[in-house]
Amino acid sequence: MVSSGTVANTITASSNTIQMSISDKLHSLLMAIAVTITAYAIAFSYSWSLTLVSSSSILFVLLVYGISTPVLIKMLQVVDKANEKASSVAADVLASIRTVVSLGAEQTLTQKYFDAVDDAQKHGLALSIHYGIQLSPAFFAIYASFGLAFWFGIKLYLGGDIDDVGSIITVFFSVLIIITIFGTLGPPLIAIAKATSCSSEYFSMIYAPRINYEGISEPDVSPHGDIEFSDVIFSYPTRADVQVLKGFSARFQKGKTTALVGPSGSGKSTIVALLERWYELEKGDNNVGPGSLSEEASTHGQQPTTQNRGSISIGGHDIADVRLRWWRSQIGLVQQEPFLFNDTIFNNICFGLKGTQWDDEDESKKKERGYQTKIGESGIKLSGGQRQRLAIARSIIRQPAILILDEATSSIDVRGERIVQKALEKVSKDLTTIVIAHRLSTIRKADHIIVMRDGRNMEEGTHNYLLSIPGGIYAGFVHAQQLEAECAPTTLTDEMASLQDLDRQNTTTSFKGQEDTTKVAKQMGFFMSVGRLLYEQRAYWKLCVPVVLAAMGAGSSFPLQSWIFAQLVQVFTLTGERLKSRGDFWALMFFVLSLGISISYLCLGYFSNQFSVYVSTVYRRQYFKNLLQSPISWFDKEDNASGSLMARLATDCKLLAELIGFNGVFPLIAIFNIIGCTAVSFYFGWKLTLVVFCSALPVIIVASFVRLKLEREFEEWNAKVFSQSSQFATEAVGAFRTVISLTMEESIIHKYSELLQLQIREAFRKSAYACLVFALSDSIELCAMALTYWYGGQLLSTYEYNSLQFFVVYVAIVQGAQGAGQFFGFAPNIVAATSAANRILKSREIHDQLEMTLRREDELLQPENKFGAKIKFKDVAFRYPTREAPIYRNLNLNIGSGQFVAFVGPSGCGKTTVISLLERFYNPVSGTITLNDHNIQDIEIRSYRRALSLVAQEPKLFDGTIRDNLVLGLGSGGQSEPPTDDQIFEACISAEIHDFIVSLPEGYATILGINAQSSLSGGQKQRLCLARALLRSPSLLLLDEATSSLDSQSEKLVQQTIEKLVGERCMTVIAVAHRLATIQKADIIFVFGESEAGEGSRILEQGTHRELLGQRGAYWAMCQEQSLDR
Repeated sequence: MVSSGTVANTITASSNTIQMSISDKLHSLLMAIAVTITAYAIAFSYSWSLTLVSSSSILFVLLVYGISTPVLIKMLQVVDKANEKASSVAADVLASIRTVVSLGAEQTLTQKYFDAVDDAQKHGLALSIHYGIQLSPAFFAIYASFGLAFWFGIKLYLGGDIDDVGSIITVFFSVLIIITIFGTLGPPLIAIAKATSCSSEYFSMIYAPRINYEGISEPDVSPHGDIEFSDVIFSYPTRADVQVLKGFSARFQKGKTTALVGPSGSGKSTIVALLERWYELEKGDNNVGPGSLSEEASTHGQQPTTQNRGSISIGGHDIADVRLRWWRSQIGLVQQEPFLFNDTIFNNICFGLKGTQWDDEDESKKKERGYQTKIGESGIKLSGGQRQRLAIARSIIRQPAILILDEATSSIDVRGERIVQKALEKVSKDLTTIVIAHRLSTIRKADHIIVMRDGRNMEEGTHNYLLSIPGGIYAGFVHAQQLEAECAPTTLTDEMASLQDLDRQNTTTSFKGQEDTTKVAKQMGFFMSVGRLLYEQRAYWKLCVPVVLAAMGAGSSFPLQSWIFAQLVQVFTLTGERLKSRGDFWALMFFVLSLGISISYLCLGYFSNQFSVYVSTVYRRQYFKNLLQSPISWFDKEDNASGSLMARLATDCKLLAELIGFNGVFPLIAIFNIIGCTAVSFYFGWKLTLVVFCSALPVIIVASFVRLKLEREFEEWNAKVFSQSSQFATEAVGAFRTVISLTMEESIIHKYSELLQLQIREAFRKSAYACLVFALSDSIELCAMALTYWYGGQLLSTYEYNSLQFFVVYVAIVQGAQGAGQFFGFAPNIVAATSAANRILKSREIHDQLEMTLRREDELLQPENKFGAKIKFKDVAFRYPTREAPIYRNLNLNIGSGQFVAFVGPSGCGKTTVISLLERFYNPVSGTITLNDHNIQDIEIRSYRRALSLVAQEPKLFDGTIRDNLVLGLGSGGQSEPPTDDQIFEACISAEIHDFIVSLPEGYATILGINAQSSLSGGQKQRLCLARALLRSPSLLLLDEATSSLDSQSEKLVQQTIEKLVGERCMTVIAVAHRLATIQKADIIFVFGESEAGEGSRILEQGTHRELLGQRGAYWAMCQEQSLDR
């Protein structure tokens, strides 16, 4: 199973690691190879024996890297897996932020994220000693080989095998360059090891077994044929021991409408899944279908233990033999929880044309004004009914041969449903239509109705025939949904007149372009951003001090090396035994230097990684916590979609860790190298040093700062594009079923490729300037060497300098120039980390400043109170921050303590907005909302939300067991006592879900898994969320279409439970509903609609069910539409 969080982590943090490894690090590796070949050619031409002895350490270095790198890769893969788990948790939470906030589960889920991050930290710390062990022996061998080279060179010189000192110096310098290059391979090799570790996730997906899309299509098979299920037995991979379909057989006649009704979990949506071929019935030895990626085929060690068998055919052809994409292109599917893309209304509808003959039609011919409105992530800017109607339009625009409506109108208001139903009846003429519905008024005209229970078809026939069956299941469903009519039968004229009034009252919500009023925050520099973060972590000074001291030790090796080298060259002015003894001494000094360097790199590897892991963990925790504390309105902004936030969360702290970790110590070493070499150079030969520095240093500084500027500009642009592509990919994976149902795979890949190509083209253009500057700054090193040789030669010829002074200054300048090149080579890392640090710091400023309560927590509503909450809206005006059109101008309503209140009205008229205001997702522009006569703004927000329970229109569940999901947000932080098992059972019994849970092999311990949203049916999810809400014993229960996916009998039992709680006055209930039978016993019904002036929504009518029927207004017209006996 691949979760969207895993994908987000792979395409953000992992791809960034790979990109960093093959950009500036790869060129270092290629340059090392080129330098090595050239230097060896020169060295061998002078003395092959001295070259071989001098290079002996290279074999040892290669051996060390060869043994340690594979081990490092394996350890890094363990860290990556732990990071993927953390990313999966974060993706789950950020995509369901409203549910998380309403449950007060921030602390619980934050701790869950912290646990995953801590696990990654544990594995990351284990790398510390490995980094030290990898480089310590290598650098020891490198510097020890310098001493060996001179010792052996002197021996050859005294033995007459080498005639002149120049040959020794030439060979030594050549090998010195080679060994120095090998010494700088540490960061590139570690980066490549990290990239190799990350790439395993890519390759596992790239080379995964491919779905077989081939098969027969037209004219061999026609989509206009009878669809037949024959003795189908099916179990989901995650619940292999539970049969969902148990020998199901049925015929869906071509050109006819067949309806499926039955209790939640009876297998209706499973039939849709099998028709869409998300899963395959067993054929030969394979029982995993092409859609199995969206289920957890082997999560938590579970393996299918039953066989899925039977057959599904179209016109006599098994659908398993039909070409997959062609088959899906013939189906128009509207799912129970429709997924819309973060795009315009127009584009979302046009996605339905993918795979059809209209796919390539000129868009300019199809665009209409107003359709370019962005609808936000998952269509968040639309109401539930508007989202469903858009999904219906997307399906019917493709003119499918088979139309499947899975609770397609459950969130649409009565009038809207009537209009949509008529449109569907018109477009479905001559289509094979399959309708799944709990609202039976939508399927009474169906040609055939199949009543299901427990995976079998129990009754079949037309609406009238099934009603005539004494004690029939369908008749019981109809009776449960029947509205009580308190008025005399109406004439057609009365009905039409009422509907005309409703037409005048209901207008389409207008959209205006969203203005981006967000101020662009000024980017802080390196010291004000990264420096600030590091200063905050001064508590880890015990790790920093060894890093700085070890970096000083490693950096000082370069000026010491230049001094020892000059002393060795000076030795050749001696002769005989004195030459040998002094040569042995200074060769031994190289050995002593190598011991010190070995200890330095051991400490650097260990302590720098420790510091990096601890600091990055702190900011990963802080970053995530800050995101959860941000206001809901902040998440509505296009730049803050969950995919973009996931990209930042996965990448930013990793970039910071890269800079301050093991790779980041090399620029620090370079700084000490430059300081040491400069000091030594000025001490031994200030004149030569000054000439070289004054000539080369200004050019290096200017070129380096220009490069940093270009890198920063590129990083800012790259971060924006990178965020867009990451958001798009994460969204596409999260909508996997919608994508494959619409045959959008190629379109998604094409669009994603276009986003990346845009990034690549701009990257090439911008990098061209950076490369020119880089080439200039890098070539200054050679110019400085040439100048040093020329002017040093002049000083030697005039006897102003001796050979010791010259060689000390020369080697120090060469080493210092290499250090400067190494430092500025880390410019991309520095710029990327600076941008990441800016985003981390910015996350602190955007999170919601939670108001302190004006009252003590124990004076708020408590669960033991026997009376529900009293709510009052007074002159409330509101508009969403991302829109200009007002929702309310002057909303007033009163809800008494312990009342059952219902909100009804057309989709998009502001019913759910009232719920959002009560949950304090948003604050009103003006006016007040009070709870028990206290302004809700004056109540501490967490205490306030503990008094509320919300069952949202689209239920959200999380990775974990059923019990974990039920108790989510309860008992956390010592705020309340965790519920007992008896309380959990009681809540589940009230929500009519207990029997289903105990029927599962693991009962309440059943793991829903990472993709919890697709593990259960819509009705089962709604009942679980309802049980979760009841378990909180709230003073105010908010039900936003909370029973729309329940069957009639379950809905009636749940309704009785709610009415009982209201009757006992232990809670106030506010229900948003389109199915009017569920709210006819409400104490007050508020009918919402558009104001006559078009200035937002208002309350058109209010009263009891009987009072509103007597008024024969908008509510009466809605009731007429839902009467099942006409």
